Amino acid sequence: MVPGRVYDAMSKPIVGHLDAFFFQVVEDIRGLLRTAFGTENTFTMAISGTGSAGMEAAVANFVEPGSKFVVLANGFFCDRITEMGKRYGAEVVRLEKPWGEAFSDAEATEFIRNEKPRVVAFVQAETSTGVFQASKAICAAAHEVGALVIADVVTSLGGMPVQLDANGIDIAYSCSQKGLSCPPGLAPISLSPRAIEWLRAKTTPQRTWYLDLKLLDQYYDGAHRYHHTAPISMFYALREALVSIAEEGVENRWARHQRNHLAFVAGIEAMGLKMHVAEGPRLCTLNTPRVPEGIDDLKVRQRLLAEHDIDVAGGFGPLAGKVFRVGIMGPLSTVENVLMLLDAFEKCLRAEGYQPAASGREAAAAFYASQKS
Repeated sequence: MVPGRVYDAMSKPIVGHLDAFFFQVVEDIRGLLRTAFGTENTFTMAISGTGSAGMEAAVANFVEPGSKFVVLANGFFCDRITEMGKRYGAEVVRLEKPWGEAFSDAEATEFIRNEKPRVVAFVQAETSTGVFQASKAICAAAHEVGALVIADVVTSLGGMPVQLDANGIDIAYSCSQKGLSCPPGLAPISLSPRAIEWLRAKTTPQRTWYLDLKLLDQYYDGAHRYHHTAPISMFYALREALVSIAEEGVENRWARHQRNHLAFVAGIEAMGLKMHVAEGPRLCTLNTPRVPEGIDDLKVRQRLLAEHDIDVAGGFGPLAGKVFRVGIMGPLSTVENVLMLLDAFEKCLRAEGYQPAASGREAAAAFYASQKS
Protein backbone atom coordinates (compact mmCIF):
# COMPACT_ATOMS: atom_id res chain seq x y z
CA MET A 1 0.00 0.00 0.00
CA VAL A 2 1.21 3.49 -0.89
CA PRO A 3 0.25 6.40 1.40
CA GLY A 4 -1.77 9.22 -0.11
CA ARG A 5 0.98 11.75 0.58
CA VAL A 6 3.32 9.75 -1.66
CA TYR A 7 0.79 9.77 -4.51
CA ASP A 8 0.41 13.51 -3.99
CA ALA A 9 4.18 13.98 -4.27
CA MET A 10 4.13 12.21 -7.64
CA SER A 11 1.72 14.81 -8.99
CA LYS A 12 4.16 17.70 -8.54
CA PRO A 13 5.50 19.42 -11.68
CA ILE A 14 8.33 17.71 -13.52
CA VAL A 15 11.73 19.37 -13.76
CA GLY A 16 14.61 18.39 -16.01
CA HIS A 17 16.89 15.50 -15.11
CA LEU A 18 19.83 17.95 -14.87
CA ASP A 19 17.89 20.57 -12.91
CA ALA A 20 19.36 21.77 -9.61
CA PHE A 21 16.06 21.07 -7.83
CA PHE A 22 16.15 17.43 -8.93
CA PHE A 23 19.65 17.00 -7.53
CA GLN A 24 18.47 18.52 -4.25
CA VAL A 25 15.74 15.86 -4.13
CA VAL A 26 18.40 13.23 -4.85
CA GLU A 27 20.56 14.57 -2.02
CA ASP A 28 17.61 14.48 0.39
CA ILE A 29 16.96 10.85 -0.58
CA ARG A 30 20.58 9.90 -0.04
CA GLY A 31 20.59 11.23 3.50
CA LEU A 32 17.26 9.61 4.37
CA LEU A 33 18.36 6.29 2.87
CA ARG A 34 21.46 6.25 5.06
CA THR A 35 19.20 6.28 8.11
CA ALA A 36 17.00 3.50 6.73
CA PHE A 37 20.03 1.38 5.73
CA GLY A 38 21.80 2.02 9.03
CA THR A 39 24.96 3.33 7.41
CA GLU A 40 27.34 6.25 7.06
CA ASN A 41 28.23 5.18 3.50
CA THR A 42 28.72 8.21 1.26
CA PHE A 43 27.82 6.10 -1.78
CA THR A 44 24.15 5.64 -0.99
CA MET A 45 21.57 6.43 -3.64
CA ALA A 46 18.54 5.23 -5.56
CA ILE A 47 19.10 4.08 -9.13
CA SER A 48 16.51 3.97 -11.89
CA GLY A 49 15.03 0.49 -12.10
CA THR A 50 13.31 -2.04 -9.83
CA GLY A 51 14.96 -4.19 -7.16
CA SER A 52 16.24 -6.58 -9.80
CA ALA A 53 18.18 -3.67 -11.33
CA GLY A 54 19.78 -3.17 -7.94
CA MET A 55 20.66 -6.86 -7.84
CA GLU A 56 22.20 -6.78 -11.31
CA ALA A 57 24.12 -3.59 -10.53
CA ALA A 58 25.65 -5.30 -7.49
CA VAL A 59 26.63 -8.40 -9.46
CA ALA A 60 27.75 -6.60 -12.64
CA ASN A 61 30.04 -4.18 -10.83
CA PHE A 62 31.67 -6.56 -8.36
CA VAL A 63 31.57 -10.08 -9.82
CA GLU A 64 34.27 -10.56 -12.45
CA PRO A 65 34.64 -13.28 -15.11
CA GLY A 66 36.49 -16.29 -13.71
CA SER A 67 36.27 -15.12 -10.09
CA LYS A 68 34.83 -17.34 -7.38
CA PHE A 69 31.40 -16.17 -6.28
CA VAL A 70 29.79 -17.81 -3.23
CA VAL A 71 26.00 -17.69 -2.98
CA LEU A 72 24.23 -18.80 0.19
CA ALA A 73 21.19 -20.31 -1.48
CA ASN A 74 17.91 -20.90 0.35
CA GLY A 75 15.24 -19.33 -1.86
CA PHE A 76 14.16 -17.98 -5.23
CA PHE A 77 16.12 -14.74 -5.13
CA CYS A 78 19.34 -16.55 -4.23
CA ASP A 79 18.75 -18.49 -7.44
CA ARG A 80 18.34 -15.23 -9.36
CA ILE A 81 21.66 -13.93 -7.98
CA THR A 82 23.22 -17.25 -9.02
CA GLU A 83 21.92 -16.86 -12.57
CA MET A 84 23.25 -13.33 -12.81
CA GLY A 85 26.64 -14.45 -11.50
CA LYS A 86 26.83 -17.14 -14.16
CA ARG A 87 25.90 -14.70 -16.92
CA TYR A 88 28.73 -12.42 -15.83
CA GLY A 89 31.16 -15.30 -16.09
CA ALA A 90 31.81 -16.07 -12.43
CA GLU A 91 32.62 -19.45 -10.95
CA VAL A 92 29.50 -19.73 -8.80
CA VAL A 93 29.72 -21.98 -5.72
CA ARG A 94 26.56 -22.48 -3.67
CA LEU A 95 25.88 -23.53 -0.10
CA GLU A 96 22.37 -24.98 -0.20
CA LYS A 97 19.57 -24.94 2.38
CA PRO A 98 15.91 -26.00 2.04
CA TRP A 99 13.56 -23.12 1.26
CA GLY A 100 12.43 -21.82 4.63
CA GLU A 101 15.62 -22.41 6.62
CA ALA A 102 18.35 -19.94 7.56
CA PHE A 103 22.09 -20.59 7.62
CA SER A 104 23.73 -20.92 11.01
CA ASP A 105 26.77 -18.78 11.76
CA ALA A 106 28.94 -21.89 11.85
CA GLU A 107 27.69 -23.23 8.51
CA ALA A 108 28.26 -19.97 6.68
CA THR A 109 31.63 -19.32 8.29
CA GLU A 110 33.03 -22.77 7.53
CA PHE A 111 31.90 -22.68 3.91
CA ILE A 112 33.31 -19.22 3.22
CA ARG A 113 36.62 -20.04 4.88
CA ASN A 114 36.94 -23.23 2.83
CA GLU A 115 35.99 -21.66 -0.51
CA LYS A 116 37.87 -18.35 -0.13
CA PRO A 117 35.76 -16.51 -2.73
CA ARG A 118 36.18 -13.03 -4.13
CA VAL A 119 32.55 -12.11 -3.42
CA VAL A 120 29.85 -13.58 -1.16
CA ALA A 121 26.13 -12.96 -1.73
CA PHE A 122 23.12 -13.75 0.44
CA VAL A 123 19.52 -12.65 0.81
CA GLN A 124 18.87 -11.00 4.15
CA ALA A 125 15.09 -11.07 3.64
CA GLU A 126 13.99 -13.87 1.32
CA THR A 127 10.65 -12.88 -0.21
CA SER A 128 9.91 -16.38 -1.48
CA THR A 129 10.11 -18.04 1.95
CA GLY A 130 9.74 -15.48 4.75
CA VAL A 131 13.24 -16.11 6.14
CA PHE A 132 15.44 -13.43 7.72
CA GLN A 133 19.14 -14.27 7.50
CA ALA A 134 21.53 -13.03 10.20
CA SER A 135 24.39 -11.13 8.56
CA LYS A 136 27.25 -10.48 10.96
CA ALA A 137 28.99 -13.90 10.86
CA ILE A 138 28.71 -14.05 7.05
CA CYS A 139 30.39 -10.67 6.70
CA ALA A 140 33.09 -11.43 9.27
CA ALA A 141 34.06 -14.67 7.51
CA ALA A 142 34.04 -13.01 4.10
CA HIS A 143 36.24 -10.15 5.25
CA GLU A 144 38.59 -12.65 6.88
CA VAL A 145 39.30 -14.18 3.44
CA GLY A 146 39.37 -10.81 1.67
CA ALA A 147 35.92 -11.07 0.06
CA LEU A 148 33.23 -8.45 -0.43
CA VAL A 149 29.65 -9.11 0.71
CA ILE A 150 26.52 -8.44 -1.34
CA ALA A 151 23.20 -8.46 0.55
CA ASP A 152 19.69 -8.44 -0.88
CA VAL A 153 17.64 -6.33 1.56
CA VAL A 154 14.61 -5.92 -0.72
CA THR A 155 12.05 -7.06 1.84
CA SER A 156 13.76 -5.81 5.00
CA LEU A 157 14.60 -2.17 4.20
CA GLY A 158 12.05 0.12 5.84
CA GLY A 159 10.41 -2.63 7.89
CA MET A 160 13.23 -4.39 9.77
CA PRO A 161 16.75 -3.50 10.95
CA VAL A 162 19.16 -3.80 8.01
CA GLN A 163 22.14 -2.26 9.82
CA LEU A 164 24.75 -2.26 7.06
CA ASP A 165 27.57 -0.80 9.14
CA ALA A 166 26.95 -2.86 12.27
CA ASN A 167 26.84 -6.08 10.23
CA GLY A 168 29.68 -5.23 7.85
CA ILE A 169 27.71 -5.51 4.61
CA ASP A 170 29.66 -4.06 1.68
CA ILE A 171 27.04 -3.82 -1.07
CA ALA A 172 23.30 -3.72 -0.38
CA TYR A 173 20.38 -3.14 -2.70
CA SER A 174 16.64 -2.92 -2.23
CA CYS A 175 13.49 -1.68 -3.96
CA SER A 176 11.10 1.20 -3.50
CA GLN A 177 7.81 -0.70 -3.33
CA LYS A 178 7.99 -2.96 -0.26
CA GLY A 179 9.03 -1.69 3.18
CA LEU A 180 9.51 1.86 1.86
CA SER A 181 5.82 2.00 0.81
CA CYS A 182 6.47 3.64 -2.54
CA PRO A 183 5.52 2.59 -6.11
CA PRO A 184 8.04 0.30 -7.85
CA GLY A 185 10.67 1.83 -10.09
CA LEU A 186 13.73 2.74 -8.03
CA ALA A 187 16.43 0.58 -6.43
CA PRO A 188 18.18 1.98 -3.35
CA ILE A 189 21.81 0.85 -3.20
CA SER A 190 24.67 1.47 -0.79
CA LEU A 191 28.41 0.71 -1.00
CA SER A 192 30.86 0.53 1.89
CA PRO A 193 34.25 2.27 1.75
CA ARG A 194 35.79 -1.19 1.10
CA ALA A 195 33.51 -1.66 -1.89
CA ILE A 196 34.27 1.83 -3.22
CA GLU A 197 38.00 1.20 -2.96
CA TRP A 198 37.60 -2.12 -4.79
CA LEU A 199 35.49 -0.49 -7.51
CA ARG A 200 37.95 2.33 -8.10
CA ALA A 201 40.86 -0.13 -8.30
CA LYS A 202 39.06 -2.37 -10.80
CA THR A 203 40.88 -2.55 -14.13
CA THR A 204 38.71 -4.99 -16.11
CA PRO A 205 36.21 -3.33 -18.49
CA GLN A 206 32.73 -2.83 -17.11
CA ARG A 207 30.30 -5.07 -18.99
CA THR A 208 27.19 -3.06 -18.16
CA TRP A 209 26.69 0.55 -19.19
CA TYR A 210 23.30 1.46 -17.75
CA LEU A 211 24.16 -0.03 -14.34
CA ASP A 212 27.80 1.11 -14.22
CA LEU A 213 28.03 2.49 -10.69
CA LYS A 214 31.01 4.69 -11.52
CA LEU A 215 28.98 6.45 -14.20
CA LEU A 216 25.93 6.68 -11.95
CA ASP A 217 28.06 8.22 -9.21
CA GLN A 218 29.22 10.88 -11.67
CA TYR A 219 25.57 11.62 -12.52
CA TYR A 220 24.02 11.70 -9.06
CA ASP A 221 27.03 13.10 -7.21
CA GLY A 222 29.94 15.39 -8.02
CA ALA A 223 29.89 16.65 -11.61
CA HIS A 224 26.24 15.66 -12.32
CA ARG A 225 27.41 14.43 -15.71
CA TYR A 226 24.45 13.35 -17.85
CA HIS A 227 23.94 9.61 -17.83
CA HIS A 228 20.25 8.85 -18.45
CA THR A 229 16.84 10.47 -18.08
CA ALA A 230 15.87 9.78 -14.50
CA PRO A 231 12.17 9.17 -13.62
CA ILE A 232 11.65 12.46 -11.79
CA SER A 233 8.22 11.68 -10.31
CA MET A 234 9.53 8.47 -8.78
CA PHE A 235 12.22 10.41 -6.97
CA TYR A 236 9.57 12.78 -5.63
CA ALA A 237 7.64 9.76 -4.39
CA LEU A 238 10.62 8.11 -2.75
CA ARG A 239 11.64 11.26 -0.96
CA GLU A 240 8.15 11.66 0.48
CA ALA A 241 8.03 8.00 1.53
CA LEU A 242 11.39 8.33 3.28
CA VAL A 243 10.32 11.55 4.99
CA SER A 244 7.27 9.66 6.29
CA ILE A 245 9.56 6.97 7.71
CA ALA A 246 11.81 9.58 9.32
CA GLU A 247 8.81 11.24 10.95
CA GLU A 248 7.71 7.93 12.45
CA GLY A 249 11.28 7.05 13.43
CA VAL A 250 12.94 3.94 12.01
CA GLU A 251 13.09 2.15 15.36
CA ASN A 252 9.41 2.89 16.00
CA ARG A 253 8.64 1.58 12.51
CA TRP A 254 10.58 -1.64 13.12
CA ALA A 255 8.76 -2.11 16.43
CA ARG A 256 5.37 -1.56 14.77
CA HIS A 257 6.08 -4.18 12.12
CA GLN A 258 7.35 -6.66 14.71
CA ARG A 259 4.33 -6.17 16.98
CA ASN A 260 1.84 -6.69 14.16
CA HIS A 261 3.76 -9.69 12.84
CA LEU A 262 3.60 -11.34 16.28
CA ALA A 263 -0.13 -10.64 16.50
CA PHE A 264 -0.66 -12.20 13.08
CA VAL A 265 1.33 -15.30 14.07
CA ALA A 266 -0.69 -15.60 17.28
CA GLY A 267 -3.87 -15.58 15.19
CA ILE A 268 -2.53 -18.09 12.66
CA GLU A 269 -1.44 -20.54 15.35
CA ALA A 270 -4.73 -20.18 17.24
CA MET A 271 -6.54 -21.30 14.08
CA GLY A 272 -4.39 -24.43 14.05
CA LEU A 273 -2.15 -23.39 11.16
CA LYS A 274 1.64 -23.50 11.26
CA MET A 275 4.22 -21.01 10.10
CA HIS A 276 6.61 -22.35 7.48
CA VAL A 277 9.66 -20.65 9.04
CA ALA A 278 10.73 -21.61 12.55
CA GLU A 279 10.45 -18.97 15.26
CA GLY A 280 13.54 -16.77 15.25
CA PRO A 281 14.58 -16.24 11.61
CA ARG A 282 11.16 -14.99 10.49
CA LEU A 283 10.54 -11.85 8.50
CA CYS A 284 8.04 -9.55 10.14
CA THR A 285 7.18 -7.92 6.81
CA LEU A 286 6.41 -11.12 4.86
CA ASN A 287 4.63 -13.99 6.62
CA THR A 288 4.40 -17.56 5.31
CA PRO A 289 1.74 -19.68 7.04
CA ARG A 290 1.54 -23.20 5.65
CA VAL A 291 -1.53 -24.24 3.63
CA PRO A 292 -3.60 -26.77 5.62
CA GLU A 293 -3.64 -30.29 4.23
CA GLY A 294 -6.45 -30.85 1.76
CA ILE A 295 -7.00 -27.12 1.13
CA ASP A 296 -6.44 -25.50 -2.27
CA ASP A 297 -4.49 -22.30 -1.59
CA LEU A 298 -5.55 -20.74 -4.90
CA LYS A 299 -9.25 -21.02 -4.02
CA VAL A 300 -8.66 -19.43 -0.62
CA ARG A 301 -6.71 -16.59 -2.19
CA GLN A 302 -9.35 -16.08 -4.89
CA ARG A 303 -12.04 -15.82 -2.19
CA LEU A 304 -9.99 -13.32 -0.22
CA LEU A 305 -9.68 -11.11 -3.28
CA ALA A 306 -13.24 -11.48 -4.57
CA GLU A 307 -15.05 -11.26 -1.24
CA HIS A 308 -12.78 -9.09 0.90
CA ASP A 309 -10.57 -7.19 -1.58
CA ILE A 310 -7.46 -8.69 0.07
CA ASP A 311 -4.64 -9.84 -2.20
CA VAL A 312 -2.45 -12.61 -0.76
CA ALA A 313 0.33 -14.26 -2.77
CA GLY A 314 0.97 -17.97 -3.08
CA GLY A 315 4.18 -19.92 -2.87
CA PHE A 316 6.29 -20.76 -5.90
CA GLY A 317 9.10 -23.13 -6.75
CA PRO A 318 9.21 -25.94 -4.15
CA LEU A 319 6.70 -24.01 -2.00
CA ALA A 320 4.00 -23.79 -4.70
CA GLY A 321 0.66 -24.71 -3.11
CA LYS A 322 2.31 -25.15 0.30
CA VAL A 323 2.38 -21.63 1.76
CA PHE A 324 0.53 -18.35 1.69
CA ARG A 325 2.80 -15.30 1.35
CA VAL A 326 1.21 -12.51 3.36
CA GLY A 327 2.81 -9.07 3.19
CA ILE A 328 2.06 -6.91 6.24
CA MET A 329 4.20 -3.81 5.83
CA GLY A 330 4.10 -0.05 5.62
CA PRO A 331 0.60 1.45 5.99
CA LEU A 332 -0.89 -2.07 6.00
CA SER A 333 0.89 -2.93 9.23
CA THR A 334 -1.73 -1.76 11.72
CA VAL A 335 -3.81 -3.38 14.47
CA GLU A 336 -7.01 -2.84 12.49
CA ASN A 337 -5.64 -4.40 9.32
CA VAL A 338 -4.22 -7.46 11.08
CA LEU A 339 -7.54 -8.14 12.80
CA MET A 340 -9.46 -7.60 9.56
CA LEU A 341 -7.12 -9.91 7.65
CA LEU A 342 -7.36 -12.73 10.21
CA ASP A 343 -11.17 -12.47 10.26
CA ALA A 344 -11.38 -12.63 6.45
CA PHE A 345 -8.78 -15.40 6.25
CA GLU A 346 -10.73 -17.52 8.71
CA LYS A 347 -13.98 -17.06 6.78
CA CYS A 348 -12.33 -18.07 3.49
CA LEU A 349 -10.65 -21.11 5.03
CA ARG A 350 -13.99 -22.25 6.48
CA ALA A 351 -15.68 -21.79 3.11
CA GLU A 352 -13.07 -24.13 1.58
CA GLY A 353 -13.55 -26.82 4.22
CA TYR A 354 -11.00 -26.04 6.91
CA GLN A 355 -12.26 -25.81 10.49
CA PRO A 356 -10.06 -23.51 12.61
CA ALA A 357 -9.30 -24.65 16.14
CA ALA A 358 -10.07 -21.19 17.54
CA SER A 359 -10.63 -17.61 16.46
CA GLY A 360 -7.50 -16.06 14.98
CA ARG A 361 -8.90 -12.58 15.39
CA GLU A 362 -9.56 -13.12 19.09
CA ALA A 363 -6.08 -14.55 19.65
CA ALA A 364 -4.50 -11.55 17.96
CA ALA A 365 -6.68 -9.16 19.96
CA ALA A 366 -5.58 -10.94 23.14
CA PHE A 367 -1.95 -10.53 22.10
CA TYR A 368 -2.43 -6.79 21.57
CA ALA A 369 -4.14 -6.50 24.96
CA SER A 370 -1.20 -8.27 26.62
CA GLN A 371 1.20 -5.70 25.15
CA LYS A 372 -0.59 -2.87 26.90
CA SER A 373 -0.33 -4.34 30.39
